[in-house]
Amino acid sequence: MSVRVRFAPSPTGHLHVGNARQAVANWLFARRHRGAFILRLDDTDRDRSRPEYADAIEQDLRWLGVTWDERFWQSDRLACYAEAAERLKQAGRLYPCFESEEELRAKREARLRQGRAPVYDRAMLKLTPEQREAAEAGGKRPYWRFLLSDGTVEWDDLVLGPRKVKLAANSDPVLIRADGTPLYTFTSAVDDLASGITHIIRGADHVTNSGVQLDLFSALHGGAPPIAFAHLPLLTDDAGGKLSKRLDSLSLRSLARDGVEPRAVAGYLARLGTSQDPEPLPLAALAETFDLSQVSASPAHFDIGQLLALNRRVLHGLSYADVARRLPPGATEPFWLAVRGNLDLLGEARGWWDVVSGTIVPPVIEGEAEFLRTALDVLPPEPWDEKIWKSWTDALRQATGRKGRALFHPLRLALTAEESGPELAALLPLIGRPRAAQRLQVAAA
Repeated sequence: MSVRVRFAPSPTGHLHVGNARQAVANWLFARRHRGAFILRLDDTDRDRSRPEYADAIEQDLRWLGVTWDERFWQSDRLACYAEAAERLKQAGRLYPCFESEEELRAKREARLRQGRAPVYDRAMLKLTPEQREAAEAGGKRPYWRFLLSDGTVEWDDLVLGPRKVKLAANSDPVLIRADGTPLYTFTSAVDDLASGITHIIRGADHVTNSGVQLDLFSALHGGAPPIAFAHLPLLTDDAGGKLSKRLDSLSLRSLARDGVEPRAVAGYLARLGTSQDPEPLPLAALAETFDLSQVSASPAHFDIGQLLALNRRVLHGLSYADVARRLPPGATEPFWLAVRGNLDLLGEARGWWDVVSGTIVPPVIEGEAEFLRTALDVLPPEPWDEKIWKSWTDALRQATGRKGRALFHPLRLALTAEESGPELAALLPLIGRPRAAQRLQVAAA
């Protein structure tokens, strides 16, 4: 059977690294097995779904290098969900409910006080046709629950290993709201079957939901369909807690804005939680060795420092042509070659462009006035090339007897206002004599 996977984001916000990890895993798995990757936009939440978020998701996936073979919106398939719901009603697996949220809350609290699990009591299964008619005549509209089977659902998860969900420990899930809106558990199952999905690769927070959906698959399909599951453990932060989707700094959009390269993000996410070292390779190359069995069943620590280290490697290998349109206006190839080895993020290039072409003000360096005035005295005339740094510092060494850090650190601080950075041999010709002289004077004041 040809592999078919899906990535199914809800267009209610921007893609977070946790979502992106699932997208990358699905894409790599599909390409490794010469299968199809389907983008499904789960947009049936009318209150929260936005077209602009759907557009942003597609843009972010393309930025990451993730392309799709098929794409559809759930909002275009409402008739399919209505037909599937009718089949479940006729089979006695979908039943109407009228309890309010307050009534349900009271039931849950009562069960907890009695030391019982707060599972729905299926009271509405006893509803007579007359009682339903009376409720609707009084202005109530039913929402619909799926009648779960008895027993336990089991599967061999491709990441977590053997899993099982005791269905009786779960409330019959609501599949359709009172306003007729179908919910995720239902629409996802209908679409997975209709799309011929063979593998569902998603977060470990869906394990219990997967047990429920397997029961729903059987009810819709007339038996268990050949769908395999792989649940990726959740990402954690530095403190070991769940990585919050509310961390806007970890949305793909914000990472791109900050100057993180897509190849670094994809390379990091592709091997996060495995024993393989992250590599900033093209996605097609990463697909050749992608193996779900190598993903650890333990939560994976998302280390922004490791991502930045990978990004540094990407930036070091980029040519001027690769980045010219994203550099500050006027930035030249010699500038890029001078600074790229010291960047964690492409956005940091702007600060160094200010150093070589702007009007930065260095600090007054206490105790170094005499040395800096001597440096100004022996500063060679222009024109300058890449050899000017050595000839200038050689002359300054002879004039002052200084060497090592005592020689170089005050000059770096005066010329760049930074403690460290790119090689001054490359920066000095870009700074030019007028700026260099002015900064030496300021630092010596």
